[in-house]
Amino acid sequence: MNDLALLLTPEGRALLDEVRDTDPARELAVATRLRREHPADLVSAALGQARLRQRAAAKFGSGDAGRMFFTPNGVEQSTRASVAAYRAQRMKALGVTSVADLCCGIGGDAIALARAGIRVLAVDRDPLTAAAARANAEALELDGLIEVREADVTEVSTQGYDAVFVDPARRGGRGRIFDPEAYSPPLSWAVETALGAPRAALKIAPGIPHEAVPAEAEAEWISDGGDVKEAVLWFGSGAPGTVRATLLPGPRTLPGRGLPDPEVRPVGRYLYEPDGAVIRAHLVAEVAEEVGGGLLDATIAYITADALRPTPYATAYEITDRLPFNVKRLKALLREREVGVLTVKKRGSAVEPEELRRKVKPQGPNSATVFLTRVAGAPTMLLGHPAR
Repeated sequence: MNDLALLLTPEGRALLDEVRDTDPARELAVATRLRREHPADLVSAALGQARLRQRAAAKFGSGDAGRMFFTPNGVEQSTRASVAAYRAQRMKALGVTSVADLCCGIGGDAIALARAGIRVLAVDRDPLTAAAARANAEALELDGLIEVREADVTEVSTQGYDAVFVDPARRGGRGRIFDPEAYSPPLSWAVETALGAPRAALKIAPGIPHEAVPAEAEAEWISDGGDVKEAVLWFGSGAPGTVRATLLPGPRTLPGRGLPDPEVRPVGRYLYEPDGAVIRAHLVAEVAEEVGGGLLDATIAYITADALRPTPYATAYEITDRLPFNVKRLKALLREREVGVLTVKKRGSAVEPEELRRKVKPQGPNSATVFLTRVAGAPTMLLGHPAR
């Protein structure tokens, strides 16, 4: 709290501007010089905040990150701006004009909601985190739409708000928390709160078991740039009991249609690797139907087909070779093809990609992709390249 208070003073803000682009390798020299003119604790706070802003640029963009205030946990746990913006636009499309943002963190979601024109009550029980959220609303000139309150979310009334958004803490002293009832607050409390609101969205870990999703909720898995970022349970969206996968940028949304698992079929000319959000949402069958394909193995989320049918929900590869798992044969084939850049992908294999690269020692001007997987239960290597 003291560090943030120092940085919010005129001297602190000026110093933050001065150290904005400090190279971490030069931090000690910069600190030594600045301490001749500024208090040591202020210099340390400014350099620490500059470091956090540099890390946060990947999530928030350099423009916003350069004006915002972060805590180490805030950088780590906050929502990527593109995902928060998508979710806020979906809230707006549902007719939401006001949201109680419970467990608001440093305010990333509140910022996205306010930019969508939605009034926000942002609540967090941690004094430093709430202070950072308040400073961020002011820094981005959104304090007219965002009210920040330091309080226990379980004691805050959400009456009068169109919707509730809950982002429970999913990290503890020992790292990630996988049991939804060990979230803070527990998922059961969040669901009860959501059911008492006109509309709600609960941000949860993408690995949540489907059987843990309440029947009243629509479940959406979201990826950004191919990386699965989160799952969201929507209440009051008009689609209870359904699932969907949304890919950013876009957005492109694949709704579930309850299709049966695809049949296993022989390896075709093309292999499709579904986006992680599609896999988490259990919508591989929908993609297989779209591309006219089947599975390589009943337990592996790789689709194979004879024709190339581009889809935003999977990356297509043209397969040139199929081999039983044999490192020596793969090494010989790569040497023959003069492959020096080898991308290793795996599903259903215990072999580590770096270990395989060390053994085959790729050399040459060409590139290739090898899939370590199972075909009808047999360990197999499929060699190919991105389809064109």
